[in-house]
Amino acid sequence: MTEFRFSCPIHVRYADLDAQGHVNNAMYFTYMEQARFEYMLAAGLWQPGQDFLSVGTIVAEAACTYKRPILLGQTVTVAVRTSKIGTKSSILEYRLTVDGEEMATGRTVQVAYDYRAGRSVPVPDEWRAKVRALEGNPDL
Repeated sequence: MTEFRFSCPIHVRYADLDAQGHVNNAMYFTYMEQARFEYMLAAGLWQPGQDFLSVGTIVAEAACTYKRPILLGQTVTVAVRTSKIGTKSSILEYRLTVDGEEMATGRTVQVAYDYRAGRSVPVPDEWRAKVRALEGNPDL
């Protein structure tokens, strides 16, 4: 597996914390969601003003492995990569780090979805090409 070619910084907010003073476990998924959105923008899969109701993606599965607590004042770097593109879905992997130290890893399964028809659809060839270009991996 290649290294991550895309990442984005996320600044921890006070509202992200739980009663124990560290980032609440649910926020890790929010951080991954924000990084996924930035990844889609970088790949050219979505543009501001574009209609979300035509063909888009929907999260079918999400997982996170917590390794270390993230604290207020830290900046989390969330790296994202596509590890597989199937017929109707793709797998995205995430690595959350603070100053190079791995805090968590995650994974989502994204299904290509036609929101108007209410059903999954094949991953568009244009999407495949754009993700392959961003990842520098023609074999995806």
